[in-house]
Amino acid sequence: MTRYFRRTTRAQPGTRRRSALRLRAVTCGALAILVGACTDVTTEPKSSVSSGNVFNDPAAYRSGVAKLYGTLALAGPGDADAGSSDIQGIDSGFGQYLRAWWNLQELPTDEATLAWNDASAGVQDLNSQTWNGSNGTVTAMYARILLQATLASEYLRQTTDAKLAERNVTTALRADIARYRAEARFLRALSYWHAIDLFARVPLVTEESPIGAGAPPQATRQQLFDFVAEELHEARADLPAANRADASQYGRATQAAVDMLLAKLYLNAAVYTGTPRYDSVLVATERVITPNAFQLDGRYQNLFLADNHTSPEIIFAVPADGARTRTYGGATYIAHAEFGDNVGGVEAGADLGLNGGWYGLRARREFADLFTGLTGDQRGAIRTGDPAIVFAEGQSPTLTKQVDNFGEGYRIHKFRNVTKAGVGGSDRNFVDIDFPMFRLADAYLMYAEAVTRGAGGTRSTALGYVNALRTRASSPMISDAELTTTFLLDERGRELFWEAHRRTDLIRYDVFTGSGKLWQFKGGVAAGTATDAKFNLFPIPDVERAANPSLAQNPGY
Repeated sequence: MTRYFRRTTRAQPGTRRRSALRLRAVTCGALAILVGACTDVTTEPKSSVSSGNVFNDPAAYRSGVAKLYGTLALAGPGDADAGSSDIQGIDSGFGQYLRAWWNLQELPTDEATLAWNDASAGVQDLNSQTWNGSNGTVTAMYARILLQATLASEYLRQTTDAKLAERNVTTALRADIARYRAEARFLRALSYWHAIDLFARVPLVTEESPIGAGAPPQATRQQLFDFVAEELHEARADLPAANRADASQYGRATQAAVDMLLAKLYLNAAVYTGTPRYDSVLVATERVITPNAFQLDGRYQNLFLADNHTSPEIIFAVPADGARTRTYGGATYIAHAEFGDNVGGVEAGADLGLNGGWYGLRARREFADLFTGLTGDQRGAIRTGDPAIVFAEGQSPTLTKQVDNFGEGYRIHKFRNVTKAGVGGSDRNFVDIDFPMFRLADAYLMYAEAVTRGAGGTRSTALGYVNALRTRASSPMISDAELTTTFLLDERGRELFWEAHRRTDLIRYDVFTGSGKLWQFKGGVAAGTATDAKFNLFPIPDVERAANPSLAQNPGY
């Protein structure tokens, strides 16, 4: 066991009133099921759960699955307290699940750079694709994935039919638990998808993993891929069909969320397994799109505001509540770090619902170049003055150094802690902005990419989906001849930037490493240089391999 994986969570976060799970109502005692289950994950799964004293309260079943959602939103109980994180050895903000995932997906790409010199988190190594097995963010993300997988597996181990029969659980509650179990399987699959994408191979911990029998085996990328696909297909039947009008579904897994995750898995299947599955992408995205349960939001900026939970486009989000979900990760991190104290000469607190900027994140020039000639595009055309998503006033587009250079690169004002009416969020330190992990626009773009890669489908339908996004953005529509895979990579950058998709997209197009696409400080060189293909994967952390020498390292590290 490593220092990055010592703590377990005894309470979980709150969300706003709209959250069906009411995470804030969960008590510490109800979560005893998840205490002790995550010790020594890389060496040996253990359980100290006593079913007799945990499930006396039937609410524990609901609380247990709420905890699994909560681990995406908070670093640990009392997150803002630096000592409360579930993992140790890194700042609790940097080690929060969503923040670590975002940093690994964005900082090594052409979309974002971070001006801080936080050595323990390995920030500048991420900025330049020069990391190694000691990188703190990489290590924290690895631990987060295994923590979530182990918590979910323990929940599933404790909610089998046999266990429920032993406890004389009522028929009505069993029906609820069937859904909770499907949600746990979805959340575990989500984390294992992150593992497939980032690390290729990690120990596979399930409810079938024997207790006290030694370290779980390190599964191959193909084995993990097959496991995630099977889990999602089986869990889907026990989840409700998506109904955006049903507030009880928001922030929870539905069949549409499963289909989006399957689409993401299959979209990258050629990278993960060597075998393309674009036909399966079509099936999954059509199941999301055709029921019309979701619609494009009428205004792009609405998707990233303090009341974005009202958007008809968001399929699965990580909810936030500034009054209760007090974290330095998630959208709080993105919103604060993406600007300085003034925005277009207006005090930032009055403009963006925040108490000041953190002077860190900016967009690289190469990202802004995606909007060349699109001066009217509402998503990111370079502008001065407020409101502007890509903000150029007082900024130099050229990076001359990596650290303490907040005046270089473009500021991004995509996540704003104000409502559509311009009212500030519930707290100026911690935002009310939910992070949209899956939304309809991505389903449109995945469908279009599968079509352009020859999977079948209908080109006219694909073109219509893309032009619907362009029309919303006030950008010119494209012709059928312009609908190419190359165009779609750029369009994904314009539509989905800073939503933790870019690294995966660049790898799928084989331009994340190498010299096919360069950007400032790629490879640690100001003008950008080719990088080794080994950086398409992150290394298995050094501390994990020290704890479990049987773990094979990824090639090149």
